[in-house]
Amino acid sequence: MAAQAQQETALGSVHEPVGDSAQEDSLRDDSVRDREISVEQEHLDRVYRRLEEKIDEAEFLMNDAAQRGQVGTPGALAERDAQVFRAGVHLNRLNNEFEDFLFGRIDLLLGKDGKKGPDGAYTAVEPAEGAVREDATGQYADIAETLHIGRIGVLDAEYAPLVIDWRAPAAAPFYRSTPVDPGRVVRRRVIRSKGRKVLGVEDDLMRPELKASLDGRELPVIGDGALMAALGQARSHTMRDIVASIQAEQDLVIRAPAASVTYVEGGPGTGKTAVALHRAAYLLYQDRRRYAGGILIVSPTPLLVAYTEGVLPSLGEEGQVAIRAIGSLVDGVEATLYDSPAVARAKGSYRMLKVLRKAARGALEPAPAQGGRSGPAGRFARGGAEGAGGTGQLAFGEEPGTRDDAATAPTRLRVVAFGRRLELETAELDRIRRNALGGTAPVNLLRPRARKLLLDALWAQSGAGARHTDPELAAELRSSFDEDIMSEDSFVSFLDAWWPELTPRGVLAAMADERRLGRWARRILNPGEVRRVARSLKRDGLSVHDVAMLDELNAILGTPARPRKRRELDPLDQLTGLEELMPVREESQRERAERLAQERTEYAHVIVDEAQDLTPMQWRMVGRRGRHATWTVVGDPAQSSWSDPDEAAEARDEALGTRPRRRFTLTVNYRNPAEIAELAAKVLALAMPGSQSPSAVRSTGVEPRFAVVEESLARTVRAEAARLLDRVDGTVGVVVAMNRREEAARWLAGLGDRVVALGSLEAKGLEYDATVVVSPAEIADESPAGLRVLYVALTRATQQLTLVSGERDEPDADGVPDLLRD
Repeated sequence: MAAQAQQETALGSVHEPVGDSAQEDSLRDDSVRDREISVEQEHLDRVYRRLEEKIDEAEFLMNDAAQRGQVGTPGALAERDAQVFRAGVHLNRLNNEFEDFLFGRIDLLLGKDGKKGPDGAYTAVEPAEGAVREDATGQYADIAETLHIGRIGVLDAEYAPLVIDWRAPAAAPFYRSTPVDPGRVVRRRVIRSKGRKVLGVEDDLMRPELKASLDGRELPVIGDGALMAALGQARSHTMRDIVASIQAEQDLVIRAPAASVTYVEGGPGTGKTAVALHRAAYLLYQDRRRYAGGILIVSPTPLLVAYTEGVLPSLGEEGQVAIRAIGSLVDGVEATLYDSPAVARAKGSYRMLKVLRKAARGALEPAPAQGGRSGPAGRFARGGAEGAGGTGQLAFGEEPGTRDDAATAPTRLRVVAFGRRLELETAELDRIRRNALGGTAPVNLLRPRARKLLLDALWAQSGAGARHTDPELAAELRSSFDEDIMSEDSFVSFLDAWWPELTPRGVLAAMADERRLGRWARRILNPGEVRRVARSLKRDGLSVHDVAMLDELNAILGTPARPRKRRELDPLDQLTGLEELMPVREESQRERAERLAQERTEYAHVIVDEAQDLTPMQWRMVGRRGRHATWTVVGDPAQSSWSDPDEAAEARDEALGTRPRRRFTLTVNYRNPAEIAELAAKVLALAMPGSQSPSAVRSTGVEPRFAVVEESLARTVRAEAARLLDRVDGTVGVVVAMNRREEAARWLAGLGDRVVALGSLEAKGLEYDATVVVSPAEIADESPAGLRVLYVALTRATQQLTLVSGERDEPDADGVPDLLRD
C-alpha cells in the first residue's frame, strides 16, 4: 500500500498555473513549454556535437591503427589489431546509441557531501543542511545540480557529465524519487525526442511545497505528470522503451542484488515484463564480467518476443542477452502448432517424464509388425573363408529366404573365431540389451557398455579363456580377440543396427505409433491420452510441449562425443600468426555476439517471464540452461494457464535448486484504466477467490462496451474492431478462443496493420490501446484454467474494451454476458 500511496501522491502533484483568465493561462503555458523545449533542444544539440567529436576520435584511431599495420613487424600488427578492435567496439556503440537516447532530467538540491562519482555527478542522496530554507512565504531553495539521463554516459571535453547512463548510481533518483521520499530531487522531467529534435517535455514535482529557483528564475513545471503522459501514449505492436516511466517499486526490483533467486509477482499492467528487460540490462552494466556468459530471457510466446526484443538494444545491450520463446529454446527447433488442452496436460505433466524414459529405451527394440509379429530379421552370418588361426572374418549377410530390413533390429549375431562359429541368438541379445540398459548413463552413452557385453558373451562362448593359465597371456589373447572383432566393418554394422544412435526426433516419431506408446505409457497415461498424444505427434510441425519433450529426450539419450573438426586456416593467420581481431564485414560484432548467444546452452542469469504458465516439463527444460545461474522469476499466479499450479511449483523449485529466494510484489496497475480493471476483477474473483487485484492509477471515464451478435459473429467482430480503430490512435487486439484464431484473422482482413487477431493464450504479456474480447464463455470453457485465461484477455487494453457476446454467453438486455453480471 505504501507504493500505491506514493503513486497517488505523485499523480496529485501537478503544478497549477495562476492567472487572470483561462486564455492567459493557456498562452502562458504555451510560452513556458516552448521555452523549456528550446532549453532541452539546446542541450541535446550540445550532446550530439560531442557524440560527433567522439565518433571522429574513434575513426581517427582506426585509421591510425591501419597505418601502424604497414610497419610489418608482428608486434606492430598485434598492436594494430588490438587498437582497431577497441576503436571498432567504441565506434559501433556510439553509432548504435546515436538516435533517441536522451529521455530524462532531474533537478537536485545541494547534497550532504561534495564527492563526485566516476560519471562526474555528485553521489549524495540526501540534501545538505540548509539546502532548503524558510521565510515568511514558505520554503524555498536553489537548484544546485541538473542531470540529464540517457542510454549511455557522455562527458564533455572537461569531463563534466552531459548525459548520465540510466544504469549508473547517479541516475537512480530519477526512478526512485517520490513525493513521499524525494531525496534531493525537486523536479523530474521526461524528455520526448525524435532523432535530434525535442518534441516535448513532461514534469513531476517531487517537492510541490517548495519554491525552487534555477539560475535565479522560478523552476517551471510543464504538463500533467511524466507517468500519466507515458501511460497515455498510443501503443504500437512493439514495446516502447519505458525507462523513463519506471517507478520506485519497479526500480527496487531492477537494481536488486542477483546473488540468488529474485521472485517478482504482480497483476496485469504492473510492468513485470518491462522490469525483467531492464533488470537484464542493469545486471550487465553492474557486473559485465560475471554475466559475460550471457543472460537468457524466456518469454511464453513468439508474439511477446517480437513485442519486447527491441527494448534491450535501445538500452545499450546487444548480443549478451538472448530473448527466446519457450518454443524456441532448443536450437534448430521452432514450435508452430498448438495442442488441445487435454493433450497439453498430458505432455506437460511430470507423468510424461516417465513415458519418455521408457520410450528412450524401448526405441532400441524392434517395432512390432502389423498383427503383433516381429518383422523380418536381418541376420549377421559368417562370410568368406574361415581363418586357421585367430579370429575369423565377419560379414553382414542374409539367411536364405530372408532379407535385411534396416528398420528392424537384427536378431542374431554370428562370428567365426579360433576355428569355431560363435552365435548369439535373440534371447541372449535381449538379455545383453537389458543388462546394458541397467546403467544410469544416457542411452547413447551406454553403447560402449553394450559393445563390451557382446564381446564378453562371444569370448565366453569361444572357450578361449581356458587356453592360458598365465594371466598376462590370457589378457593379451582377450585383447587381440576384442581388437580383431571390433575392427571388422560387419561387426560395426551389426552394432549400428542393433544399438543405433538414437535422436530425440526419432524417439518422438516412434511415440507416434499408438501401439508402442501404449506399451511405454502403461499405467501412466490412460488409453484416451495415449491415443490423443500419438495422433498429435503425427502432425507436421511441433508444439511448445513437443519442444520440451525433445529437450528432455536429448538429456535422456545423450550425445556421443564427436571428433573435433580442425578450424579452417584464415589466410591472415599466415601473415601475422594471430587470429584477426579486426571486425570484418562478413560478420559484424553484433552478428557474432548474437550467433554466440544462440550457440549457448547455459547462461549466467536466467529471467523467466510469465513464469506461472510454464509446465513441469518446460521448467525442466529451462532449468538445464541455468544450472549455475542466478535467476529472476516473473509472474502472476492469477494469470496461470496451466491446470496444476502445485505440480508446476514443484518443478520450478527443482529447477531453482537450493538457492535463497528474495520476493517482490508489484502493486500498481499502470496499463488499465479503473473502468476496465473493475470489470476484470469480477473474473479474478471467480478464478481465484480472495486474490487482490493491482490498483489502477487512472480513470478515463469510458466504461467497457458490450455488443451482442446479431447477424453473424464475423460481421459483429469486424464492425466493433473498425469502431475502435476510429477511436484510438494505436493498436487494436481482437482476442478469441484458441480454436478461432485462423477464422478471426479472416474476419479482420483489409482493416490494416493496426488491428491483430490472436488466440487467448497468445495475448499473455501484450497490450493494445483497445481490445475486443470475443465470447468470454468460449474462452472460459476451453480449458480448466479458462477463467484465468479470460482474466488475462480482459486486461490487455490501455484505453477501451469491447466484449462481444454470442448465444453461448447468455447476454442480458444490455449485452452483458452471464459470466460478468453482478
